[in-house]
Amino acid sequence: METEVTNISNHGLWILTGNKELFLPYETFPWFKDRTIKEITEVESFGEGHLYWETLDVDLSIEMIEHPERFPLESNT
Repeated sequence: METEVTNISNHGLWILTGNKELFLPYETFPWFKDRTIKEITEVESFGEGHLYWETLDVDLSIEMIEHPERFPLESNT
């Protein structure tokens, strides 16, 4: 599945994966805040509905992005 970061703002980032565009707000996904464009845009899709940022060591499923309330996320930031 082709995946790319389509926009980065002060509030979060948008990802286009397959036929879905997803918004990841920094408030919910703090691993991306204060990272470089290069780090954020180096995303790979693997398996069915999984996204991985190797340099950030972040692994998220599309379900986690669409329904973060079902998956309490923890961060050391």
